[in-house]
Amino acid sequence: MLCFLRGMAFVPFLLVSWSSAAFIISYLVAVLSGHVNPFLPYISDTGTTPPESGIFGFMINFSAFLGAATMYTRYKIVKKQNESHYFSAPVFNLVSFVLGLVGCIGMGIVANFQELAVPVVHDGGALLAFVCGVVYTLLQSIISYKAYPQWNSLKTCHVRMTISAISCTAVIPMIACASLISITKLEWNPEEKEYMYHVVSAICEWI
Repeated sequence: MLCFLRGMAFVPFLLVSWSSAAFIISYLVAVLSGHVNPFLPYISDTGTTPPESGIFGFMINFSAFLGAATMYTRYKIVKKQNESHYFSAPVFNLVSFVLGLVGCIGMGIVANFQELAVPVVHDGGALLAFVCGVVYTLLQSIISYKAYPQWNSLKTCHVRMTISAISCTAVIPMIACASLISITKLEWNPEEKEYMYHVVSAICEWI
């Protein structure tokens, strides 16, 4: 098992690289095709209209798979570390893993149900992905502190908690502002009443 886990070390790197490429490629294709305004579209806006919808769906589906693989690997590593040198209740690691998987399922929903075609399902998937993803990072940061100094450096703990804090800070106004928008659409006019809600929630989403 330990040899297998060492062999999985490339997966988190691939997850970040692939997901970043998915967002950037979909954005560029959507903008160059004239389907979205280049200034702060929602991430989902860049994967709504063909041909970018196909690119977005395929790449985000694979990102969800890589995310699940990364979380499983992390779960097994923490489990082994905890068995070797107890630092946390095993259920804490398990709950974190399950929430992470739910977030990955949310990503799959976002990839397969476009926001203009089935907005309720798409938004539900996005909510699962963002909220469960943020809670997952927060729980993993807490686990890192519990594992210090045996399995983590204090610097690693601080970096993970900083990422978690930024994510938590961004996800709350994102959801709040998005909930105040009455209609799902791709084109926005700065003169519209709900335009600022769109801008704030889009900035937070990209963060």
